[in-house]
Parts: sequence; structure tokens; C-alpha cells
Amino acid sequence: MGFFERDAAMASLQGLLTETVEGRSRVAMVTGVVATGKSELLHSFAEQAYDRGALPLVATASRAESDLPLGVLGQLFHNAPLGERLRVRAMDLLREGGERLETPVVEGLCGVLLSLAEQLPLVIVVDDVHDSDRASQMCLSYFMRRARSSPVMTVFGHADYPHQADRFFPTEIIRQPHCTAIRLLPLSRDAVLGMVGERLGHETAERLAPEWHDLSGGNPILLDGLLEDFARNGTGAPAERYGEAVLSCLHRVDPALLDVARWVAAIDDPALVHRLARADTPSVPLSIRWLETAGLLADGRFHHEAGEEAVLADLGADKRQYMHRRAAELLNSEGASDLAIAEQLSKADDADASWAVPVLRSAARRRLTDGEVESAVDYLKLALRGRLSDHERTAIATMLMRAEWRIDPKTPISHMEELTDALHNGSLRGSDAIILARALLWHGRVDVACDVLERAAEFGDTDPHTVAEGVSTRMWLRCSAPPLLAHMSSWAGKNISEAVLPFQVSRRLESINALAGVLTGGPHDQIVTTAERILRGSNLDEMSMDTVESALLALVYAGQSNRAAPRCDALIGELRSGGSPARRARLTAIRAEISLRQGELEEAASYARLALEIIPPGSWGVAVGDPVATLILAATAMGRYDEALAQLNQVFPEAMLQTRCGVRFLQARGRYQLAVDNPVAALRDFRLCGELLTAWKMDTPGFVAWRADAAEALIALGRHDEARELVEEQLSRSASGSERTDGVALRVLAATSEIRHRPMFLRQASEHLQACGDRYELARALIDLTEAYHGVGEFRRAGIIASRARVLAQECGARPLSQALADEGGADDGDGRTSRVVAILSDAERRVAGLATVGYSNREIADKLFITVSTVEQHLTRVYRKLNITRRSDLPPDLRAQPGRVPGLAREGAHPARPAGR
Repeated sequence: MGFFERDAAMASLQGLLTETVEGRSRVAMVTGVVATGKSELLHSFAEQAYDRGALPLVATASRAESDLPLGVLGQLFHNAPLGERLRVRAMDLLREGGERLETPVVEGLCGVLLSLAEQLPLVIVVDDVHDSDRASQMCLSYFMRRARSSPVMTVFGHADYPHQADRFFPTEIIRQPHCTAIRLLPLSRDAVLGMVGERLGHETAERLAPEWHDLSGGNPILLDGLLEDFARNGTGAPAERYGEAVLSCLHRVDPALLDVARWVAAIDDPALVHRLARADTPSVPLSIRWLETAGLLADGRFHHEAGEEAVLADLGADKRQYMHRRAAELLNSEGASDLAIAEQLSKADDADASWAVPVLRSAARRRLTDGEVESAVDYLKLALRGRLSDHERTAIATMLMRAEWRIDPKTPISHMEELTDALHNGSLRGSDAIILARALLWHGRVDVACDVLERAAEFGDTDPHTVAEGVSTRMWLRCSAPPLLAHMSSWAGKNISEAVLPFQVSRRLESINALAGVLTGGPHDQIVTTAERILRGSNLDEMSMDTVESALLALVYAGQSNRAAPRCDALIGELRSGGSPARRARLTAIRAEISLRQGELEEAASYARLALEIIPPGSWGVAVGDPVATLILAATAMGRYDEALAQLNQVFPEAMLQTRCGVRFLQARGRYQLAVDNPVAALRDFRLCGELLTAWKMDTPGFVAWRADAAEALIALGRHDEARELVEEQLSRSASGSERTDGVALRVLAATSEIRHRPMFLRQASEHLQACGDRYELARALIDLTEAYHGVGEFRRAGIIASRARVLAQECGARPLSQALADEGGADDGDGRTSRVVAILSDAERRVAGLATVGYSNREIADKLFITVSTVEQHLTRVYRKLNITRRSDLPPDLRAQPGRVPGLAREGAHPARPAGR
């Protein structure tokens, strides 16, 4: 490592050595905290003493040999250049002193050393003298007094611990005449910079040295660990070698200091560590300060988790659990918060104490409120291992089921059997039974869920929370799974006194009621106001998922997707770093539906895929229909039929078709069937949607406008009259907030109408869709309007509308729409020629030139357009001049008339009436 900032200490030792070589006795005590370079300094000095003609005798004390009598003296004599006679005498004395240390033995051993000093200046170096055995300390103390007039230098390395049981020997050394104290301090920032620069170069050192100085506290061993980690990973972050260096330092120190460091690593709360470690360590604050001076801690904590983890791994699981158990007991006796106690109980993996279970339940409830679901789950699992009655076990299992649900709804399935059994034996009742029923419904276990609902009603509980749970669940079923309402008929007449209900519960009831109002009675302003008020200024931790989901969907189905989008984004943002994947997935699925209704197809597909990644399809239960339907609808609209088909080929719960999600799935499947030219199957799905929604009394325009879909399928089958009847019925249901549905219905109505009436209907459709913000449906309406204008011969208008439709279709990623524009001649040919021609020519010129390009004579053109031959010739002359051509064969082919775009070639075969006077 080099001798950075150790030159002064070495110079001081060399000065004392010079005096010793000149015949004087000198003593030096080198001190410092652990790993400050004492050993390296002493051993380097011993080598230099040999070069100066002195005889160095070196020994290193060890805590492991501190009970071995004369162990350090034995090391000094082991490599000493003793003659045979002196060696035999020394060994005999060591053996005799090891059995019983008496004055003649001490004098004899000192005499051997003095005989060596008579031959050469003698340098005795003992490192870590604080760990030396007592017998060696007595001999060395005696020797220093006897050698005051001899050329002997004794150098001791001593760690200055804050509390040591035996201070005799260091005090004895300092009392010696001519004793020089040399203290080694941690490395400064400049020294760290120099050391790192020597190994890694100046540029890297400038970048890393400041942080590394903080992480090491100037401790050379810790700094060396950082350098080794850098050589391994190249990032500069502390890792395995740094952790090993921390552990190495701690194993060199006094056991009391090591114990404090272990408490710090395990508890990670300096104030609590002070109270816990006090029984084992005389002065915890002093120990903490020493560990900070040694560069191991900062502000009572380890500098980095790599050091903390190394200490914990060395500690062992049993010892760690003991420490956390002690911490929990102390905190409980002091009346600390349930969260603080539960954290220690969890780490101790112990719920045996009589007070443990209530603490864990309370802490879990608080964690759930704060959105820290995984911690809550850990606390509840531990509570289940405590001493519980049947009723307590059921209550905790229900709470655990709800908590695990927020992570992955599939996980709590294992608890459902246990809770169902608890229902039958009477230990599960009230609101907990209703919660179990909803969980069973989610996973499609309808029969069991219905049995649970009926049994829950039989209990006749009058507790306000139970009544509120029953009434809200009945309302939720009305919105989500109407066929199951019959099993909750007994809750229909229940009255709730909101005065005694928590605000969260009353807000949940209000939110579900708003959604029910939209789905059963259609959108109106009061519902929008209510939903926005519920969502405004609230965060997800303050509301149940029912509250959030219902309020958002109430806005969506009331035709207010633009208002729902920012609210949904804000709620998702709250959960990004939280532990509620299931909530995040459900909100993401709602966001996908919002994007779909705004015509953002790629965005909708991305959100839907993300929702199915956050929790897999198998965890969605019957609700899987929502994200899957959105993904199918978006993929179909974008022409990604393989992706849509892959979703359709999944296996879905049979019970899904008894839910609102199932109706959306049927609509999506029908749209796909229609897109791949299977209108019979599509019509079957759309009619089934209608049957279900009618039976459930949820046939409102804002949810699933199945009539417009069915009408499109009928048009594809050539059954225009039936289609018109359906779409007119859809329009008769128009209400405030149904602009999107009305716009789609008007577009379909235009397809069933005469050519001359189509532009009017399609302009109205475009206005509605522009107002609601659905860019995809607007693009569809504009494409139909483009064709309608062509059909009535208004080519200039058609060109303008086509340009706008093309931009929208491309922005939405609706490839089939873009292709339709190209197929209908609405797209440019690559160099923008069509758009330029449309802009240059009048509608009349465009009609005449179009017929001329397909070979009609001037007379034939005049007959078809009901104009004179002279007028045809005048139009063609102006066309030639505008296009800078001279003859008919030079007319661009993209002016070619197509069926349905000029009178007389209409697809329906209808001929316009001849103008009056002809």
C-alpha cells in the first residue's frame, strides 16, 4: 500500500534507532485504531534496523495465544542468533517459566537478551502488544528497566481501544524514560487520492477518491478492498472485497467492539443499539465513536450495505434472530409503535409472545394503508404461526388473502379452501365471508361463491360494516356480474346508516353507485360530477380498488375518457414503486381501455400487454376479459390479426361470460371475425352481446354499442334493411355523453343510405367523433366521407378529406384504413401527384378528365354528365393547359374514374334523375 502519510512516523523511529546505535536505550509506542498501518510500519522499520547494523527481534502477539505463557518471548528467541549454550539456556528458562514464572526465570530471560545487546545494538519489535500474554508483558517490563544503559530499542504496536480490561502494560511502557509515543491517524483525502492515483491513474482517482475516502474513513485496509472490487467489476461500487475488509478489521479488534458492530448491522437504529448493547458493552457510545474513527461506521451506521451484509453473514441466523427478539421485547416494553415492534418480530421470525399477534395485525393494517403490501403479507404470515383461536386464525387468514390479492390474485387460492371450511364451522362470518365470496367469483368458482353469499346472508349480522360490505357487493355485482344478483336478494332492502360508516366505506358505495347508474341508466352530468369529485384530491392509499375502478369506469362509460385519462395516470404513478402489482395491473387495463376509446391504438395495445405482464393471465380470473378485449380490439384495428388471434386462442374461465368483462370480450371477438371476413360468426357474437346486456338491463350507449357492430356485420351480409333498423334503434337511445356511440352509429347509417344522403350523415358522424376525441373512429368516418364525396362527384372535397383521414389513420397505426385509402385511390402515388391534380382542377374538370382517361369520347362524356359536347371540350382544354399537356393520351392515369365516383357508375346501380329541361 505504500507509506502515504507515514513518513513522519518512520522518521521518528529512525531517529530513535540512531540514538540506540550510539549506545542509548530508547522506547517507542506506536498507536492507532485498527488497520491504520501499524504492522506494516513496524515490520518495515525492523528491516531498516537490520540494514543499520542493529539486531532486530520481531514478535506479533495474538488474542488466540494470549493465554500461552511467554508466547511472545518465545517468538523473540526463536530466530535470535543465539549460540548453542545460550539457546539451551533460553529454552530451559522458557519451559520453566511456562510452568511457573518466578523472579529467577525473568532475570534469566532478560540476561539472555542483554547478552545479545552486548554484541550488537538490539531492536525488539512487538506488534499488537495489547494481545500479548501476561508473562511476556512482565518480562518485557522488567527488561526495559534493566536495559536503560544498554543499546536497546523496544518498539511496541498497540491498538488504542476505548475500553480495555487491563491497562497495566501500556501504562508501564509510557512511564519509561525516553519513551516516544507515535500515533497513526487515518489517511487524509490527499493521501487517498495519491494512493488511488498510484494504482489507477490520476483521472480515475479524481473521480473515485472523494467517495472512497468517505467509504473507507481513511482506513487503508478498507481502501484496498475498494481497489480490489474495482479491479473485479470496474464500477467503483463497494462489493465483496470491501465487505471482507470490514469483517477483517472487526475481527482484529476487542470482542466488545465487534459485538457493538454486530448490533449496528442487525438493528440499523443507532438509538436502539445504544439501549440494547448496553448490557453487553460498558460504553456503547464510546465504542461507536471508535468504530467511526476506524472508518467502519458513520453516524452510527455502516458506510455501505456491503459492509453491513458481510457482518450479518458472519453473525449467523440464530444470533441475528436473538438480537431482533431482544429488540422487539425492548420496544414493546417501552411502548414503541406497532410498526417498529413488528419489523423486529419479522426479522426474529418469532410470534410466540402473547403480545406478538395483535402487534403484527395492527402493523399489517398500517402497511396496507401505506401501500407497503409485501411487508404486510410477511407480518400476517408470521401472525398465523402464533397462538390463535379459530376465530383469530380466520380473521388473519382473510386479511392475508386480501393482502396477497394486491400482489397476485392467484396466490390466495390456497387460503380459500381453509376459509370456506371456516365458514361452515362458524368461525368465518360477517364482512369476511362476503370478501371470500368475491375472491371465489374472481376465479370463476361461481357455485361455491353463491353458496358463501347465501350463507353470509343467513347470519343476519347487523354490524354496520357487514351491512355496508353486503350492500356494496350487491351493487358491485349489479355492475360486474348481474346473473349472480339473485344470490344476494336478501341484501336488497338493507339500510345503511352512513353516519356510523368510515368515510372510505361511504365513498366506495357512492363510487359503485355511480358506475351502476352509467351502466343501467346511461350517462348524465351528475354521475360525471360525482366520479370526478371522488377521484379529485385523493390518493390510492385512501381508497379501495373498488372505489377507484368504479369512479374511473363511470367516467369512461359516460363518454369522458379525456377526463379519466389524467386521473388514471396519476393513480398508476402512485403505484410504480409500490408493492401492489394487482392494483397496478387493473389500473393499467383501465388505461388501455381509455386509450382505445381515444383512438390511440398502439398505446392501448401497449397498456393492455403491460397489464397482462404485471400479473399473468392466469391470475386475472374472470376479469381477464378486460385487458384481452382491449388488446384484441386494438390489434384488429391495426391489422395485426395474428396477435388478435393469439389472444383469442387462450383458454378463458367459463364464468367470464356471466360478467361485464365477458361482454367486452364478445364484442372484441366479433370485431375480429368481421375484420377477417367472417360476418356470420361476428353477427352471432354481437347478437349475444345484445341478449346479455338486455337481460342484465345494461343496454346503454356508453358501454358496448352492439347494435352498430351488428349492423356492420349485416351490411357485410347484404342485409341493409335489417342493419338500418338496428342502427336507427341505436340512435334513438342517444343521450348526453353518447357522442362516440352516436358518431359510430351515424357512420354505419350512412352505409345503409342512398349515395346522395351519405355525406350529410358522415359529416354529422365526424362532428360527434371529433367532439368525443376518438381519432380512430373519426378516421373511419372521414374515409367513408371521402368515398361519399367521390360518389356524388365532389372530388375536390374528397381530396381534402382524404388527406385528413390519411394523417389520422397513420397516427393511429390503423394499417387497414391506410390501405383502404390507397385502394380507393385516395392516397398519393409517391410523389404527391394526386393531391396536386385535385388542387389544380375543379370538380367539373376532374369529372370530365376522369372519364376521358378511361376512353370515353366527348359525346359519351357529355351524355354521362348531362352537359353539352362544347362544354366537355372547354373543360378538356383547361385541363390540358393546367397540366401542361397537349393531348388526351397525356392525361395522368390517377384521374381515372372509378365505380361509385361518377354518376352513372354508382355501385348500387342507381341513376341520377335527369335535370329538368333535358
